[in-house]
Amino acid sequence: MNKAVRKAVIAGNWKMNKTPAEATELINSIKALIAGKDVGGCGIIAGVPFVDLPAAAEAVKGSPIKLAAQNVHWAEKGAFTGEISAEMLKAVGAEYVIIGHSERRQYFGETDETVNKRVIAALAAGLKVILCVGELKEQRLSGITSEVVSMQVKLDLAGVTAADMANVIIAYEPVWAIGTGLTATAAQAEEVCAVIRGVLASLYDASLAQSVTIQYGGSMNAGNAAELLSMENVDGGLIGGASLKPADFVEIINAAQA
Repeated sequence: MNKAVRKAVIAGNWKMNKTPAEATELINSIKALIAGKDVGGCGIIAGVPFVDLPAAAEAVKGSPIKLAAQNVHWAEKGAFTGEISAEMLKAVGAEYVIIGHSERRQYFGETDETVNKRVIAALAAGLKVILCVGELKEQRLSGITSEVVSMQVKLDLAGVTAADMANVIIAYEPVWAIGTGLTATAAQAEEVCAVIRGVLASLYDASLAQSVTIQYGGSMNAGNAAELLSMENVDGGLIGGASLKPADFVEIINAAQA
């Protein structure tokens, strides 16, 4: 990554794991491992389930760890049973929200249109966004990864201003590498992250594109993080399984600062 213009961000996506008590324990374990270390060169985010946010907000006090929710609704309030608004998230300590994760798209019918509505609503409420994009295995094998990811970025950021982009992180997550143990090679990750940066330059300008943090997600772990993070356009990671293992998560944070 280009540390002269961008800061590394390592975000954990806990998915549907951990009760509030377990969330407190996990955060305290991470805090203990980074205590006394200079982690100023790396943003650290924990993306926790909705029910864990209050406990997690208490646990992260006095630490550099920020909190993310894993989804948000686009409406401020209303008849949307089971949904959570941006203001609700802010009220219980969330600063970031993960939007458009492939599991939300695959299992819960989210589309680029609804992802865009969520992005707009989150930014309007003052939340920061981690926007997920990525191709299916069939799309990669068909040689259309660049087209698919470019389209997602353009549709998902429709109506997002240049000023808003200061509060957006983009996470490239090849769907075929999420939870499968498969990982894009460093060269593959770099290629697609560079495509995303090129799309940002076309939507906004080259200077803004250089300022946006672009993470890689998709089975990044303690063993492969250093190589992935050595790529010019890979600015951090959205970490799944490894974020539930304190030692592994901190090892990735260390790699991002190397």
